[in-house]
Amino acid sequence: MLLQLLYLVQLCFLTLASSSSSVSPFFKAKTGCDAKCGNVSIPYPFGIINPEGNGCSIGGTGFDYRITCNTSFNPPKPFLDTGNVEVIDISENKIRTKNTLSTLCYNKLGNITLDLSVATIDVSRTPFTFSYTENMFFAIGCNTYATIYGPDLKNYSSSCSSECNSRENVMDGSCFGKGCCQSTIPKGLKRYETRVSKYTSQNNSATFDPCSYGFIAEQDHYTFNASDILNGTNFRSKGEDVPILLDWAIGNKTCEDAKKDTINFACQENSYCINSDNNPGYRCTCNNGYAGNPYLSPGCQDINECEAQNPCVGICTNTIGSYKCSCPEGSRGDGIRGGSGCFHNNQEFPVLKISLGIALGFFFLVIGSSWLYFSMRKRNQILLKAKFFQKNGGLLLKQQISSQESSGESSAKIFTAEELKLATKNYDEKLILGRGGHGIVYKGTLSDNRIVAIKKSKIADESQIEEFINELVILTQVNHRNVVKILGCCLETEVPLLVYEYVSNGTLSQHIHTLKDGMSSSISWESRLRIAAETAGAVAYLHSAASIPIIHRDIKSANVLLDENYMAKVADFGASRLNPLDQNEIDTLVQGTLGYLDPEYHHSGQLTGKSDVYSFGVVLVELLTGEKPISLERSEEQRNIASYFISLMNGNNVLHVLGTRIVAEGNREQVLAVAKLAKRCLSLKSEDRPTMKEVAMELESLMKSSSSTHASMLDNYRKHNEERIVVSAAEPTDLYTVPISHYSVGDTDQFSTERDMTMSFNPR
Repeated sequence: MLLQLLYLVQLCFLTLASSSSSVSPFFKAKTGCDAKCGNVSIPYPFGIINPEGNGCSIGGTGFDYRITCNTSFNPPKPFLDTGNVEVIDISENKIRTKNTLSTLCYNKLGNITLDLSVATIDVSRTPFTFSYTENMFFAIGCNTYATIYGPDLKNYSSSCSSECNSRENVMDGSCFGKGCCQSTIPKGLKRYETRVSKYTSQNNSATFDPCSYGFIAEQDHYTFNASDILNGTNFRSKGEDVPILLDWAIGNKTCEDAKKDTINFACQENSYCINSDNNPGYRCTCNNGYAGNPYLSPGCQDINECEAQNPCVGICTNTIGSYKCSCPEGSRGDGIRGGSGCFHNNQEFPVLKISLGIALGFFFLVIGSSWLYFSMRKRNQILLKAKFFQKNGGLLLKQQISSQESSGESSAKIFTAEELKLATKNYDEKLILGRGGHGIVYKGTLSDNRIVAIKKSKIADESQIEEFINELVILTQVNHRNVVKILGCCLETEVPLLVYEYVSNGTLSQHIHTLKDGMSSSISWESRLRIAAETAGAVAYLHSAASIPIIHRDIKSANVLLDENYMAKVADFGASRLNPLDQNEIDTLVQGTLGYLDPEYHHSGQLTGKSDVYSFGVVLVELLTGEKPISLERSEEQRNIASYFISLMNGNNVLHVLGTRIVAEGNREQVLAVAKLAKRCLSLKSEDRPTMKEVAMELESLMKSSSSTHASMLDNYRKHNEERIVVSAAEPTDLYTVPISHYSVGDTDQFSTERDMTMSFNPR
């Protein structure tokens, strides 16, 4: 009895001790430094700047992790370094900050009442970056166009537009172009500028939607409500409280490199280093059995598990990094809570029977649980696939395929989710061909060894499933050698997966823009002319020869793929629209790429085939100049290459912008003919532009004249040389003989006069 009483007293004592203890927290400041600014904790390696100049942040008085505590507020507010970015919260790997919105407001007469249409947030003086995985770029308002620029990332810009003509168009929780739109931001962004504008011709919405806003925000902390655009400037203060998330880490080295510098390595005793996922640098974490701030000397401290967790029913003895359980004198067992516990020696304890019973019971429990788990999992997967298949229009697609097969037409194949999972090795990141705002494209190998491209979208709009299925069926019937073939789709996943033929040689944009070793693009003039003719022929086919005319809506050099023979393939029908035969114009949400977008379509919202003609004109200018459509590195006059090209054409100074190889190789009359065709395609009025069929015929004619001229030169060469010449019918061999690069616009200044123009062209 005495032993039992002592045992109960000991258990009570251990229970009370465990309830009153606590683990050393991460939120600890350096000794002698303030741990809080107002209501915000400031843990080391961060530190508040003090008047004495003491180094409260890592790196002493370095600016990287310093926090300014502004005491003019009540309570005081913390800011990053000495800037104006207010800190809301600091965790072990994230920083939340206050927001800044670009704002533009009108009254009912259409006059501007508040113009704060440009907003900038800059953290470039810190080692932090805006989280590209947890932030989104939002624009809210009716008839609103918002753009984000990343000055610290080369030529980065993105935009989205939102339209609504009445209060009823706006829906709570929907951010897909009706009152609200959104897009992703790139990795590594440290400074950005947002701009917002309203369509000046559509101010009728000012009666219910007086303001437009553009901002970046943590996507899990913002859900669009219709009231956000109905309450005037009230949303501005609400939006400033929607946080922006920053990723933070130590320095810009990996753990492996940082450990080599033993003096400045930040991880203290009893901690380990992990590399940061979203930005350069590393972080420190306490080892198991330890807690505290891993950046502060002497490092993480041992946790007394006996007090914090009470893991034993007997005697608990804390050890460094762990603990031991034992039973009091006069009893036996393992002393572990959940184990055999402790029992008195004078009690009969059938060890063998109980052990065998526990082992068998545990064995059958594991077997039964595993069988039940895998059975339920397999059943749920089957039900989920069936649910997705029906939601994504699978029954409608089956009907369409059945009707096509009965009429003898080729049809789309419906792939299973398992087929595409095996083809991409469970969507291995090493097989990613490209990423975009709407999805990711993977390279895959089917069971019959066919190599394909598989597009995995991010967002599915259930209201447009029927339209998606109808367009998919039409696109699978498109059969043109210069159009990327859609082979089929998979509807058993949350969003449909599209399967395309694989095109191996990258995009036209990569071949005419990519810089390597300071060399210019190695694609010859003849190859550029052929690629232009093939692309124009493909788009003309979509416009006029397909069973139902198709408007691509996003013609650009990045959507022209090149195969192993450098044949052009028009790709990416993510923005395409079918054009009913009895309609010349389609009312649609404005969509396209900055620099290629038809200005008439942008302002009117009326999509026609001439919108593709304008975009193709920009591609022609790219082929002639080697320049990107939009570049913030060029002067204001030259920033939009299409506008600059038109101005030079009007002044007969087009050689100022032509590529050096074009000037050196191209036939003068031929190059000028292509330049004039590009100018016609870029006419501001759609009625002044040619059709894509006319463009294709003109380029085909120029290409044939180039071939005949080349053949004539070879005949003349044979007459004057005894050496036998073999003419290859294959692609010109100059492709990729030297690294691809840009040229300098200034290199062609010497050809600005008519006389120099004549001398500089190869007389072919």
